[in-house]
Amino acid sequence: MPLHQQLLRGAIISNSIEGLDRLYRSDHRIQYDILEVTADFEPDLSNYQVLIAPNGTDHVALYRMRDRIRAFLDRGGALLCCDGWFTDWVPGNRWVMDNSKKTIDVRYILREDPFGVNDQFNIRDLNFSHGISGWWACGYIEAAPGAKVLIEDTWQRPLVVVDEATTNGIMVLSASGPLADLSYATTDDSKAYEAMSNLYKALINLILLRTPKEKVV
Repeated sequence: MPLHQQLLRGAIISNSIEGLDRLYRSDHRIQYDILEVTADFEPDLSNYQVLIAPNGTDHVALYRMRDRIRAFLDRGGALLCCDGWFTDWVPGNRWVMDNSKKTIDVRYILREDPFGVNDQFNIRDLNFSHGISGWWACGYIEAAPGAKVLIEDTWQRPLVVVDEATTNGIMVLSASGPLADLSYATTDDSKAYEAMSNLYKALINLILLRTPKEKVV
């Protein structure tokens, strides 16, 4: 089947965030379903290849289902987390909240890119929103051994990590840097907005190439 006809199914974790369905647009690559967090949240992931934890995710709920998520990944699933996970549910990787650095000194730097992501977005445009730096990510990631650091900050701290070493699947993680087809109203700077959107699309393309198209069961 041609690449453009290979459709992924993505499950988006929702903490009742208004407008989430407008931020993620189903297309020829991926079809999204929104899974609302409930008191007894134990979703069946067997019909999905991609699990997305957007900004504002309920990390307490995901911690309760961490074994289910690990099993999903070990069966070849993909995780895209673009929120700072303050509970230990992401296998092998840890998000660290740190605001000790001045945002005026923050720059986003491409570190290693064996996936060709840099050809699909402009990292220079991600650095500033209306002339203000440090607007996008928050804190940094302690990456798992063997994970690839795609983007780092001024102090060589990982901000976007691609981990294909910890599980049988793929994890794409950002240090609380929002990623979606459309903006979270994080910025209305057209260049920063476009860079964020294009980075998301590039990462989805990466997941598309790395993830089996059959059900992860």
